[in-house]
Amino acid sequence: MPHPFGPAAPRTFAALRNLRFREIAYQAALAALIVLAGWYFISNAAHNLMDLGVASGFAFLRREAGFEIGETTILSYSATDTYLRALLAGLLNTLRVAALAVVLSTVLGFFIGLARLSRNWLLARLASAYVEIIRNVPLVVQLFFWYALITESLPAPAQALRPIPGIFFSNRGMAYPIFGSLIPVELEYPQFSGFNFAGGGLLSPEFTTLLLGLSLYTAAFIGEIVRAGLLSIAPGQLEAGYSLGLNARQVKRFIVVPQALRVVIPPVTSQFLNCAKNSSLAVAIGYPDLVSIANTTINQTGQAIEGFVTIMAVYLTISLSIAGLMNWYNRAVGLRGNSP
Repeated sequence: MPHPFGPAAPRTFAALRNLRFREIAYQAALAALIVLAGWYFISNAAHNLMDLGVASGFAFLRREAGFEIGETTILSYSATDTYLRALLAGLLNTLRVAALAVVLSTVLGFFIGLARLSRNWLLARLASAYVEIIRNVPLVVQLFFWYALITESLPAPAQALRPIPGIFFSNRGMAYPIFGSLIPVELEYPQFSGFNFAGGGLLSPEFTTLLLGLSLYTAAFIGEIVRAGLLSIAPGQLEAGYSLGLNARQVKRFIVVPQALRVVIPPVTSQFLNCAKNSSLAVAIGYPDLVSIANTTINQTGQAIEGFVTIMAVYLTISLSIAGLMNWYNRAVGLRGNSP
């Protein structure tokens, strides 16, 4: 039966070359339009800033910051340091809480997903209630709740709770021992002094609140993803594994886990990205993350555009790094699962 629109004519080399040329020309034109639009907005913003007498550029990063940061990790900082060092301290605070929240939410989400599929009626219902409550309450509201619970319900440092030796819970946070030296191994324990603890380590209420809120919130979504991944495996495959003589542990290792991972990893990657970006809500409870310190910098210098560009660039870099790492792992899992 002839084609209703007539036989398809074979494309000649010249036609293919012209088609390729048009495709390149269209892409070049689109790229040129994007560059022109970007140049227009940047030049217009620079002209307006000049009219207002506002300096532009990133030279302000070398100036003295003049403000203190209540909590820093690894990088030492004082008010006499530059704005660049202050932003780096905020970035390390962001990376610290985001990395810990990703790990904790993954572990908790895995057990929540298993609990949702448990044959224990009470355990399954409790896990289901947890998921529904946590997912349907805004994260910022949960952060306010946990912050109020920590600062208002826990006692003052003088009456701090001590569940195990060396660990203290109070409205100033959690004090814990740290290594004073590795050789020989010596622990430095926190001691109550004045109105707070001296020595050891201290997790502030703001850090604890943010870590707790991010972990519990992200775990609810990861739990549902894990449950969906496990349910995606047909029961017949499990029966086939048992019929081949595999025990329950081997069936989970060689049949369940490899197939579930290929289903679970892509949506879990999105949750890791959300967890990292949601850490910017730290500004709501006073934790000195990148966004909080950048806002202080903007208020002092007036460099709003540069400040927000810095925030966007940092979060874009973090997100692309997480996505790249997880995509690499996803490809590795896929190749391993397809190998004979």
